[in-house]
Amino acid sequence: MTLSEEERQIAAIRRDRYRAYWRANTKLIRNLLIIWALASLVCGILLVPLLNNIQIGNVPLGFWMAQQGAIFIFVILIFVYAIAMDKLDRKYRQ
Repeated sequence: MTLSEEERQIAAIRRDRYRAYWRANTKLIRNLLIIWALASLVCGILLVPLLNNIQIGNVPLGFWMAQQGAIFIFVILIFVYAIAMDKLDRKYRQ
């Protein structure tokens, strides 16, 4: 069974849409992972001595970022991912 020219064009358009959807999805994941790494590794480990010079209440910021701030950021990232993926799904829905 051979495909007609119109069916080939429709298949090509769908393939391009799937590729664009996947490209947008991986871009979103990459950006969120960069934020995750900055929050956990950079702020929670590497910059702790520097951030400890700043106080939140009576708690040093570096300690707070390692113990609670990173967790808050991770939860926010989950919501951002869910909302952004919902938008992507609606955009590329056929």
